[in-house]
Amino acid sequence: MEPLERGAPIPDPLTPYLEVDRTQPRHECWVTGHMVAGLDGTAAIHGRVGALSTEPDQDLFRRMRQIADVVMVGAQTVRSEGYAPMRLSESARVQRQTRGQSEMPPVAVVSRSLDLDWSSQVFTAAPEHARTIVITCAKADPERLAAAEQAATVIIAGEERVEPAAALQALAGLGYQVVLCEGGPRWLGELVAADRLDELCLSISPMMGGDALPVSVAPPGAGIAQFSLKSTMVADDTLFLRYEAKPAAEGRS
Repeated sequence: MEPLERGAPIPDPLTPYLEVDRTQPRHECWVTGHMVAGLDGTAAIHGRVGALSTEPDQDLFRRMRQIADVVMVGAQTVRSEGYAPMRLSESARVQRQTRGQSEMPPVAVVSRSLDLDWSSQVFTAAPEHARTIVITCAKADPERLAAAEQAATVIIAGEERVEPAAALQALAGLGYQVVLCEGGPRWLGELVAADRLDELCLSISPMMGGDALPVSVAPPGAGIAQFSLKSTMVADDTLFLRYEAKPAAEGRS
């Protein structure tokens, strides 16, 4: 055991995340989960993740989108958090283009039911070069599927349910190599169970007493995935942890 002590301030907290090499994913593309939890493990307060997030976490959360080729999020999170197209600063857009990325990443909404508001900003305000993507399955309601095709780019990933591997294979086929997953807990659990989470950036908020919902909800029969702690940072009373998945041979049981 060793102490983690506060050191010299980091001029830009995004820099350590930008410096991570994500060019060697274990599968189709590199998948980063970015989540926040309270001290008791809760993932929301009154159904909202934003209520749990501190100011330093909110700032990093917005800026982390700079690393992504696409931002993937579950439908319930889209509904509860009022998602809109990504917004990046001018300098962030320039840096992305310098690295060969698009000016901004599109949003990819994962939904089996397609119970979504097609008039919401996440669909209507998305620019043509970053049109919102909807990832669903073949058994989705035909009328809702037709509405989705009018409002977004649709990916069919699975028959009865959205299958993580199929979804990520489709995204990789469209050229998206770094996928940033912003939740929710059930979709994150599906990614972990499918061995598709390469990296987890977890913010620990100095709060307790939120909803009885953890950061990740494993589907029935899921195994145990193990991760290695790669870096830590602290801002005020918020702790920022970055983990990477251990190879399957040594990290699963």
